[in-house]
Amino acid sequence: MDSIIKSIDGGSPLRHKVRVGESVIAINGNKIIDVLDYKFFSYDADITVTVRSEDGKEREIRVRKPEGMDLGLEFESYLMDKPRSCANKCVFCFIDQLPPGMRKTMYFKDDDARLSFLLGNYITLTNLSKREIERIIALRISPINVSVHTTNKALRCMMLNNPRAGETIDVMRSFAENGITMNCQIVCCRGLNDGDELLRTMRDLEEMYPGVHSVSVVPFGMTDYREGLYPIEPFTKESAAAVLDAVESFSEKCLEKHGTRIFFCGDELYLKAGRELPDEEFYEEYTQLENGVGMLRLMETEFMSALKLSDEPDGVPFSVATGAAAYPLMKKLVCTAEAKYDILKGNVYQIDNDFFGRNVTVAGLITGRDLINQLKGKELGERLFISHDMLRRDEMDFLDGVTLEEASRALGVPIYPTECDGFALWDAMAGELPEVCIPRISEETEYYKYNQNGRR
Repeated sequence: MDSIIKSIDGGSPLRHKVRVGESVIAINGNKIIDVLDYKFFSYDADITVTVRSEDGKEREIRVRKPEGMDLGLEFESYLMDKPRSCANKCVFCFIDQLPPGMRKTMYFKDDDARLSFLLGNYITLTNLSKREIERIIALRISPINVSVHTTNKALRCMMLNNPRAGETIDVMRSFAENGITMNCQIVCCRGLNDGDELLRTMRDLEEMYPGVHSVSVVPFGMTDYREGLYPIEPFTKESAAAVLDAVESFSEKCLEKHGTRIFFCGDELYLKAGRELPDEEFYEEYTQLENGVGMLRLMETEFMSALKLSDEPDGVPFSVATGAAAYPLMKKLVCTAEAKYDILKGNVYQIDNDFFGRNVTVAGLITGRDLINQLKGKELGERLFISHDMLRRDEMDFLDGVTLEEASRALGVPIYPTECDGFALWDAMAGELPEVCIPRISEETEYYKYNQNGRR
């Protein structure tokens, strides 16, 4: 069973009352099917937990604890159930465009509502049964992150290559009517769901406000591995500008009507169109930050704030390596810091993505081999800073399996991964180096977190 207890925290209210190897089967008489049931029904201060021993005997345990306090149990499976793989074959799926030979977990596509609630993954809703839809409403599971792409039911069936895909637009309306908050994503594919179809989708989603809290519009991500897949053209400067104009115009009307823009374009569309990013106020609560909406603007704002309040840096020469998308900003930030402090000396290098293809420009998809090949022989100073998003946090390796230690040894310089915020970047540049040793998390959780970037 997936609800078998693997470990018990020292502060658990069930410590000394349950044993490793036993299973949690019910709380307050409610059957525990998965982690959502477990978290929801264990929230109250006064609960009765039914456990089953390894020999099949059941017993009830009365628990009194602070309301909302976790029971402190870790189970054999993170979800207390099997993960739900994606039932779609989206024409734009990033995972279908991965090169061969990567680790097995990279090819797993999740589409699980439980991971949407717990980890923020985006889901298409096509995996939900009637019972699960009713449970989300009954348990008030919110917010849910939904990959919408289009509200044209026929077009959605075609883009997701799933005959059920159109039905879930009605599910979204039901969620909105029942107070379930949704943050949505539109992966915009040139010639498919842009233009008039994009306007239709925005109008339909606006009608679901406040159930639909925010919507990101991001461009289709294309690798060099699309042989045999649906033909989609990458966005040009002109077509990216057309999407920006449509979304910004519609979002201005939403701002006047609702007090929020609702719709926001990803940074990549501004870069493709050759336009300046909007001011910080434009992004409101930065709700869609994980989709690359306002990430560069927030990085700059934080860095400038840190620089304004900073003390003298240590002056040790350094370098920064990043993707093509963030390179201009990183160059600007380093130059600004050097202008304030003569002692500061840093180089910024753009790493082009030869592993996935040069259409992929984000720092998080840079591989160890590309990093090594393009930085060998360059002036790197005594420290090299990279985005932590390039690495798995448990094994500390890049997507191609090259470890941080191997890359550091090959380049002859210590490499320090920094978190994606301006304060952390300035601290590293000034000499307050980040910790390299990071607490290990399970591989299961790691590939769930990776796959949310697959843009289904």
